[in-house]
Amino acid sequence: MRLPCPLCGERDSGEFVYRGDATVVRPDPGAPGARGAFHEFVHLRDNPAGWHKEHWYHEGGCRSWIVVERNTLTHEVRGAVTAAAHTLARSAGGAKAEQEPEA
Repeated sequence: MRLPCPLCGERDSGEFVYRGDATVVRPDPGAPGARGAFHEFVHLRDNPAGWHKEHWYHEGGCRSWIVVERNTLTHEVRGAVTAAAHTLARSAGGAKAEQEPEA
């Protein structure tokens, strides 16, 4: 599988380390119900079939965190952005930035 690094271009997936789901948001530790929210955040994750956004670390290259949009069934990759750009888009667009595209 090849992944498109926004800074280095397309590279073999062996250069990257997979971190996980890029759509979850860490709960506020000071919010009411934080203990239950952290339990869900750490232990209860979806295992989607289809298009999904994932965090990857480019260990064998620029050492940047990126967010890759990948189909978990076919391994087709639609694109990637830096994790910082993903976070800014999510902050600016709210929940809209996290909606998964149609398959």
